[in-house]
Amino acid sequence: MAPAAGAAAYFQRGSLFWFTVITLSFGYYTWVVFWPQSIPYQSLGPLGPFTQYLVDHHHTLLHNGHKGITSGQAQLLWFLQTFFFGIASLTILIAYKQKHQKER
Repeated sequence: MAPAAGAAAYFQRGSLFWFTVITLSFGYYTWVVFWPQSIPYQSLGPLGPFTQYLVDHHHTLLHNGHKGITSGQAQLLWFLQTFFFGIASLTILIAYKQKHQKER
């Protein structure tokens, strides 16, 4: 038995605003970490001096992500946080399924 067209096609995209903010942030972070010498700090307005400060004074902070998380406790905490907040993001799908079951 084939699923109903509406149920099979259900997908709710996240906010375009947040997709854009996250994508630009990851891109900027990558630029700062891998190519800090190519950043035009003076052309970035208030973000320029802040970025320059981070690059000059917190180089290890910017590069700690490349080592990975080696602490077992930290790994467990990351897993639990991702699991519980990931479950929270499923509430949209769970609510959709319950709504359509009641309509039948």
